[in-house]
Amino acid sequence: MSDDRYHDTEEENTQDAKGKESETNDQNESHSDYEDVCFICRRPESKAGKMFRLPNHICVCDDCMHKTMDAVSQFDYQGLLNQPPTGDGDGNGNGFPNISFVNLADLQGDGGIPNKQKIKKKKKSDGAAEIDIKNILPPHKIKAKLDEYVVGQEHAKKVMSVAVYNHYKRVATGTMDEIEIEKSNMLMIGPTGCGKTYLVKTLARLLDVPLAIADATSLTEAGYIGDDIESVVSKLLAAAENDVERAERGIIFIDEIDKIAKKRNTNSRDVSGESVQQGMLKLLEGAEVEVPVGANSKNAMVPLATVNTRNILFICGGAFPDLEEIIKQRLNKRTSIGYTAELKDKYDKEKNILSRVTVEDIKKFGMIPEFIGRLPIIFTLEGLSKEMMVKILEEPKNAILKQYQKLLELDEVKLEFEQGALEAIAEKAMEKDTGARALRAIIEEFMLDIMYEVPKDENIGRVTITRAYIEGTGGPIIDIRSNSLEHPDRLNVIESSAAR
Repeated sequence: MSDDRYHDTEEENTQDAKGKESETNDQNESHSDYEDVCFICRRPESKAGKMFRLPNHICVCDDCMHKTMDAVSQFDYQGLLNQPPTGDGDGNGNGFPNISFVNLADLQGDGGIPNKQKIKKKKKSDGAAEIDIKNILPPHKIKAKLDEYVVGQEHAKKVMSVAVYNHYKRVATGTMDEIEIEKSNMLMIGPTGCGKTYLVKTLARLLDVPLAIADATSLTEAGYIGDDIESVVSKLLAAAENDVERAERGIIFIDEIDKIAKKRNTNSRDVSGESVQQGMLKLLEGAEVEVPVGANSKNAMVPLATVNTRNILFICGGAFPDLEEIIKQRLNKRTSIGYTAELKDKYDKEKNILSRVTVEDIKKFGMIPEFIGRLPIIFTLEGLSKEMMVKILEEPKNAILKQYQKLLELDEVKLEFEQGALEAIAEKAMEKDTGARALRAIIEEFMLDIMYEVPKDENIGRVTITRAYIEGTGGPIIDIRSNSLEHPDRLNVIESSAAR
């Protein structure tokens, strides 16, 4: 019996040891995806080299360790070491008078560096491309996917599909017969609310690549208050979960790019205009930049990662107000006197005047030639017409009307819109002149009372929005469920509160 107990105990100890070992291995594997960062200089292991690992998850690189030891060796501690211990006389105390030691655990904490500031290790590649050319969607399939979400803008969708397809072929191959393919950065010009940002968001979702959307209005020259130019790459790194390799194949969309144009007739330093354009040149063309991890600005307590922007696709977009006037001035230079003369107001009523834009017009607007030269693909988006507004309301997969229909469907109520009501909404949106953004605001206004009153009465089965309701001359049509006309007074309350 004693032998059996001994064997059982030995087996239990062996199993416990294996369990602890597996837990330790699991923890090591979970941390093996991230690089160690030096506690002093904040450089990752890939740049600083092998780390000295101290208690409380503290790592120090070889350089910082040697500098620390050199600094310590400059002082003579011989006399200090010979000092008698101070204390209560029982041998306890400290042999270093007037010197207090810092507890590194208080500085670092038990949890170490937060995950948002950890850099993922680069995977060992065997030379094969991670993006397979055969799996890249061809342009016609990319455009077909965009058609499901974006109404109109046929030319813009075609240009973007081809540019993205060529770009990721370039990323997958690198070089073809020693011929290096250049980047296909894009500049999209269109009035506000025409779908510039929505196009890029949809494109990134379809391609399953990290996307960073930055606003050029907050960018300033290095050394001034505001975001540095490298902050756009830092946002992309955060979108890729600090995976540098994945971020180097992502997309950066810089909105409001027209706000960094050169200021005209000014003698002050242009820290948020031409200087920002000059600082962005290296990013657009391709360069290795050091960006802070998990922060917008560089400081001593933030680790830095090196990102190569050679394979990052940059898409710049802006409304470019007053660009139409510059185009008209160029076109009106051909006006003269005589029977064949063109009238000066010939182009005033042309809706898509932006489609006639040239590089010279963009230069005159205030963009420097070096900046435009790094955006080889320039295309424009059309302003939205009334017919396009109606289509935007009902056709896309996540159309605004479908969203409200889904919300009321959860209350078991069917929501319908008459064609006249859609046209009335589009007409009101055209008056606001803010593009598709006006549609949501208008529908929110008219759906407020309906969304408030419908959950009160379980007998309501269907609500139909009419043109009279949108124009304020009537109310919506409300149908009660069959065999449940128990509260006719509530129906009158809904109709009177919904009418305007």
